[in-house]
Amino acid sequence: MIAQHKLASADVRLATIARLNDRCRQGHDRTARIMVTRTCLGTFASGDSPMTIVVQARLLAAVRRHEFSADNAAERDRGDFEFEGTRVYFRIDYYDAALEYGSEDPANASITRRVLTIMVREDL
Repeated sequence: MIAQHKLASADVRLATIARLNDRCRQGHDRTARIMVTRTCLGTFASGDSPMTIVVQARLLAAVRRHEFSADNAAERDRGDFEFEGTRVYFRIDYYDAALEYGSEDPANASITRRVLTIMVREDL
């Protein structure tokens, strides 16, 4: 009976983390940060500001449209997709409120800040 309770509790925790990660990816988490690596931007933009802004917006739109496969749907904290012929990766990391250390509990939105990073293979 105790093992079933722990399993159910773990499932609820995982579902909570996945829901919070979806909120981050969809732009509904005001405390989240979104980062696009310099290498990733350089891959798709020539360096001029207007093009960089457009590329960032298109990359974020692709992350928001991303559909997770069954084997990668647990926390929904990472994924990859094809963008203009290049494989692009993203991941969500969990930090404390000051963005200094890892979060003690990623399922607790009040103490966790999510950072979504969009990158290319060279950044891995």
